[in-house]
Amino acid sequence: MLAFEAQTVVQLRLLKLARGGPAAQAEASQMISEKISASIEAAGSLMLGGSPDALVARYREHVAENSKRLTAPA
Repeated sequence: MLAFEAQTVVQLRLLKLARGGPAAQAEASQMISEKISASIEAAGSLMLGGSPDALVARYREHVAENSKRLTAPA
């Protein structure tokens, strides 16, 4: 399920980036920031004994937040 949800967000982001302009620049910056933050969060969770299932559940929350943000009316 995560793969499908993430692919939808990738599609939405690519559409936004393809439009260009300040909104695309902001999205690119946010995307990079989110990737770094998510990897740090995941590493910390696993180092503290978090389960892979919990990690996937957390990633799904992040993906859902991005999907909601990217589909909201401007």
